[in-house]
This record gives sequence, structure tokens and C-alpha cells, in this order.
Amino acid sequence: MAALAYNLGKREINHYFSVRSAKVMALVAVLLLAACHFASRRYRGNDSCEYLLSSGRFLGEKVWQPHSCMMHKYKISEAKSCLIDKHIAFIGDSRIRQLFYSFVKIINPQFKEEGNKHENIPFEDKIASVKVDFLWHPEVNGSMKQCIKVWTEDSVAKPHVIVAGAATWSIKIHNGSSEALSQYRMNITSIAPLLEKLAKTSDVYWVLQDPVYEDLLSENRKMITNEKIDAYNEAAVSILNSSTRNSKSNVKMFSVSKLIAQETIMESLDGLHLPESSRETSAMILMNVYCNKILKPIDGSCCQPRPPLTLMQKLAACFFTLSIIGYLIFYIIHRNAHRKNKPCTDLEGGEEKKNIMNIPVSPLEILLQSFCKLGLIMAYFYMCDRADLFMKENKFYTHSSFFIPIIYILVLGVFYNENTKETKVLNREQTDEWKGWMQLVILIYHISGASTFLPVYMHIRVLVAAYLFQTGYGHFSYFWIKGDFGIYRVCQVLFRLNFLVVVLCIVMDRPYQFYYFVPLVTVWFMVIYVTLALWPQIIQKKANGNCFWHFGLLLKLAFLLFCICFLAYSQGAFEKIFSLWPLSKCFELKGNVYEWWFRWRLDRYVVFHGMLFAFIYLTLQRRQVLSEGKGEPLFSNKVSNFLLFISVVSFLTYSIWASSCKNKAECNELHPSVSVVQILAFILIRNIPGYARSVYSSFFAWFGKISLELFICQYHIWLAADTRGILVLIPGNPMLNIIVSTFIFVCVAHEISQITNNLAQIIIPKDNLSLLKRLACIAAFFCGLLILSSVQDKSRH
Repeated sequence: MAALAYNLGKREINHYFSVRSAKVMALVAVLLLAACHFASRRYRGNDSCEYLLSSGRFLGEKVWQPHSCMMHKYKISEAKSCLIDKHIAFIGDSRIRQLFYSFVKIINPQFKEEGNKHENIPFEDKIASVKVDFLWHPEVNGSMKQCIKVWTEDSVAKPHVIVAGAATWSIKIHNGSSEALSQYRMNITSIAPLLEKLAKTSDVYWVLQDPVYEDLLSENRKMITNEKIDAYNEAAVSILNSSTRNSKSNVKMFSVSKLIAQETIMESLDGLHLPESSRETSAMILMNVYCNKILKPIDGSCCQPRPPLTLMQKLAACFFTLSIIGYLIFYIIHRNAHRKNKPCTDLEGGEEKKNIMNIPVSPLEILLQSFCKLGLIMAYFYMCDRADLFMKENKFYTHSSFFIPIIYILVLGVFYNENTKETKVLNREQTDEWKGWMQLVILIYHISGASTFLPVYMHIRVLVAAYLFQTGYGHFSYFWIKGDFGIYRVCQVLFRLNFLVVVLCIVMDRPYQFYYFVPLVTVWFMVIYVTLALWPQIIQKKANGNCFWHFGLLLKLAFLLFCICFLAYSQGAFEKIFSLWPLSKCFELKGNVYEWWFRWRLDRYVVFHGMLFAFIYLTLQRRQVLSEGKGEPLFSNKVSNFLLFISVVSFLTYSIWASSCKNKAECNELHPSVSVVQILAFILIRNIPGYARSVYSSFFAWFGKISLELFICQYHIWLAADTRGILVLIPGNPMLNIIVSTFIFVCVAHEISQITNNLAQIIIPKDNLSLLKRLACIAAFFCGLLILSSVQDKSRH
């Protein structure tokens, strides 16, 4: 009865909701969201610096999130690089002095807060040629005015950044009188033109006064109330913003510290001065405001201008535009609206069964249609992660943000279960299921920022290793059984793996190695192919007649293992190989191949383990040692129970070890050798019981079929800033934003998968002569890319 209800329910869902209808909904959502964000930008302004200086919220207790953009956490070397030959001046009271100290500590964490508090404090880093001064002027009066006036003279060197602010001393000394507020207005009115003049050549920030925690204030500060602070802030804002008649003031209001203080002033020791963590946040905001436009950090989208289009991006835009125009012309000429038939829905699979009349009638139409769709999708990619249309936010990890979604997808995966078509070990449905749930877990890991939690990081490393294990297992099995070493097979695999990444390298202006997993599986596929294709070619059909061939294959695998070990422990040899042109253009990141060596070395043995497992499994299967019938255990009951026990213990032992890791570097060093333990344990647990081998989750398997596209697309249209942040389509509602952005992201990944499959059939023909001609064209295309890339690199330098 339950099974009948489940099938009826699934039929009902698929009747009203298909993949095509989902994609239409995603397209409508993108158009509406783009229109809303464009209108918002036009109405509210497009300056993310204003958002950084004036608005934001705390993620958790100490992580500050500016509105609509991402804030970079500057390291010492980055701060010195940005501020080289710069002079920064802080002028004001004790609160400004605190901000000065926090700012200097970004440059030199050893700088101590000592000396007379009520005097000027200099700081200079002679090596980096950075000068930061604090000038003690606790009141807005003639003394402060004279100090600022000196900088306006043409003969005097002006600071590059001026941070000023004061008010609490005026309230305290004059006992909060209204006359003091009037005098404050007069004084700041006289200073405003000077600040405006300085702001034409320097960055000038007026720091509004933070609230106080009145219950903690000492008796001689009780007159400093939040009501009076608000009055002084209103006076400063109204006067400084009206200092220019016909244009916007160049003096920037640093009001974000008020928001920070509202959340943290309760932790103050005296009710007046902010706790150190809040001061550090304000100082980091100042660093972002000034340095983001200079250093352009990936995860610092605040205050960054949109990067100019490169030559290759312009050419790509022209190509996709022509493809869209070409397809529209082709469609108008060859199609008639009256000839269209409505597509009928496959109620079981949720896919569209198109009428023969709707199938594109020629390869040219398929080609134009595919590039037309791809062009629109790439426009969405660019809008999400290169243009400043949509917002971006920093990640913030909590245990609930990772583990609760994991529970959700596990429940859905169990709900959508079906019988497998075959019951062999690692059959197609099962491997798709495996790839699917692993990909979903990896996606949740990335968007939740769980890499900061070492036990989760170590388990995710096993999932990445398991993908590579499947690469070794799958390709070895194909070549071993089929014996097909033809160029068509190689080109099909390479095209499907690399097509999307090559397009993204051009459109998003990123190096090939940036999408590290694709280079990894591509290189390992070629390693497997070369290992098995080189003389002597040993395949299952040949080896069945003579065990000598099995020994020969094992020698090949042993030589492969030797090469892996040599390269793993000889970084110099590895880097020399991949630093050769044109390999260096593919595998360099930030000018060297270290990142590629690190990624390759991290899972260096697991592909070999996958190949060896495939060889052992297929040999046992051929000798009929395994029982792979429906519902039958893989081995005899005693052996099956023993292996299951060993597998469960091994699986849990690895998890305990990974969860107890304290040092990432040490655990990464052990990972290549021990990750196979949990992978093999999972395979045995999943396949030894006959009932487990006979069912699979169609929910996970669906995602498994587009797992590569999901992994690549997440970089730009689900995450943001090249995976450093989160794309925000719907601000102010994180849960709804995740739901909508995920829905669009999955639809796009599925469409790209279909486009890749369609193009693979056209661009990679089965006829060898035609294929060689296409390969010549592809080679010419890549030669052109290399030339254009060299031209771009020279223009940048």
C-alpha cells in the first residue's frame, strides 16, 4: 500500500513539474531578479564603499558582514604592500586613538599601546615606507582647525588618508550643555571647507561617535549620554554633507562603527571605549575602503570597480551574440509556429519526450541552438561573479548550517529509492548515486564554509578522493573490457570533461588550473590511457587465455606506482615537467605550479587504488568467485559477515582518526595513504548485502549524472568571488536566497550538461578522417587562445 502511494505521489509530482518547466521558472526568476537588482542599483546608488562605511550586520559574534559586498581580512604583507610610501593620519580623541592602534596592528601586530595617552603618537615602518600618525585633538576647536589648515597649503605634503572625529570631550568638559553643542556646530562648520578641500586629493573620513553603555560610565562621564551623542552626530552629518552646494560631499561619513558598537558596547570595560574586537573590525573596514581598489583581493568585493573586459571576453561576447542572432534567423526561416506540437511528459522520469517535429533537423541548428543557450547562460555567469549587479556576502560556518542540510538531503535520498536494473558491484545506477550524494555534501560543505572545521574537511577530502577512485575504476574497467583505445573515445572523454571549463576560462578570465578538479581528472585519465594503451596492450580478452598477461599488467601498474612515488617526493622534477610551455599555461596559478603539485600530491595514490580494485574485482568476477544475483550476498554468509564487520570497523576507525585531527598539514600528509580505507569500506558495506546492491536512490543518481557541471558551476553562480563568498540574489532573507539560488544553479547545471552532450556528438564525429580535421581546427583554436593569452598578459604588465 505504501509503495502504491509512493508511486502515485511521484507520478502526480512529475505530471505537474518537469525538468523543462523548472528551467522556464528559473529563467523567469533570473530575469525578474536582474530587473529588481538593476532598479535597486539605479535608485539606491552603485557605490559599495557607502555600504561598507554605513551598514552591515554581525554573523555570529565577531564576524562583520557589510551590506551587499564582501570584506577581505588583510594580512601583514598585504597591508604593507597596499600602504607602501603612504602617510595616514588619525586626528581626534581617545576613541580615534584606539582606532589608530588597531589600524597599526594590522601592519605590525607587535606595536604596543604605551606612552602618554594625551599626546601625538607616531608610527613608521621604514622598510615598507609606511607612516601612520595619531594627532591628539580631543575637541573640534581652533587647535584641530589649525592642524587641518596646515595640510591644505600647497607647499605641505598631505596625508593620503585622514581619519578624524571628536565629540565626547566637548560633552564632558562642558557638562553636556546646549551651548557646547552650538559651539561644536560653529567649529565643525569652519572646519568643513578645509576637509572638503583636502578630500579632493586625499581620502578623508569623519568618524561619527559611537554609543556609550551608560550603566558602566564613571561619575565624571555620566553627562555623556546616547541622546547627546546622537545630537552631535546629527550636527556633524548635516554640516559636512552640506559643505558643497551643488554636489555630493567628498568627505566620507564613517558611521558603520556605530552599528558595530551597538552590538558590542556592553563588553566595554568603562562604557565609553569599545572592546578590542570591535576596534579591529573598524580598522579592517578602513583597510578595505582604501586597499581593495589597489590590491583587488578576490574576497574583497567592497569598493572594487568592475574589472575591465579582456580581449578574449570581448571576442567571446561577439561570438555568442552572433550565435544568438544566427539561431534566431535560422529559426525564423526554417520553423513555423503552426508546425509545433506540444511536448509530452514522461511521467516516470520527469523528462520531456519531444515530438519528432520538434527535434532539430540539422547539426547546424543543434550547434546554433546550443551556443545560443550557452551564450545566455554565460551572461548569467558574468552577471553573478564579474559584474556588480548581484550582491555577495562572506561565508560563516556553524555546525547547524552544515549538518542540518545534510540530514535534509539524506531524507530525500531515502524517499526516492528504486530497484536497480542490474545487481553487479558498482553498477551504473549505484555509481551515479554515489557521485550524486557526494556532490551534494561537497556543495553544502562549500557554501557553509565548513573547511574551517578540520574533521569535516578531512571527511570531504575522502569524498574528493572517492571521485578520483571512480575515475581509476571506471576508465580502467572500460579499457580492460572493451579494449577500445581509439582516438574517438579519448576525444569524447576529454571534450566532456573540459568543454565547460575552457569556456569559463575565457568568459570569466580565469586560468585553467583555477578549476583544479577538471585538470586533475583530465591528467589522470590520460595517465590511465597511456598506461594501458602502450605496448604491450593487455586487455581482458587476451589475458583470459594466459595468466602471464595478468602478471604483465601488474608490472605495468607497479611501474605506474613507481612513477607516482618519484614525482610525489621530487617536487623539483614535477615542477620542471609542468613548467614547460605550453603546459605551464594550463597548470600555473599565480605564476607557479605549486598549487597544481599540492592538489595532485594530495590524492596521488587513489586513482592507482581504483585501477587495482577494478582489476581484482573483474578478475574475481570472471572466475565466478562472486555471487551477484538479485538479493544474494556477494560472498558466502560467513565471509560476507566477516568482511562487513571489518568494513564497518575500518570505516568508523577512519572517521574517529579524521575527527581527532589537530593539524591540517600532518593529516594531509597521511591522507593519500589512508583515504582508500574508508572508500573500500564503503564499497563493501554498500555491495556485500544483496538487498543493498539491488536498490539505489534515484534522487542522488539524478544529481550524480550532472555532478561535474554542479562542481564547476558552483564557482560562479551559487558561491561568489570565485568560491570565497556566497551569491545573494534575495538580500535580507538567507534561507529564501539559498532556495532560489540553488534552484537556478541546478537548472543551469542540468542545461549545460545537455548542451555539452549535444555538442560532443557534433564536434567529435566517429569518422576518423572527419575527427582528424576537427582536431586540427581545435588545435588551431587553442593556438589562437595561447597567442591572445600572451597578448593579454603583456598588456596587464
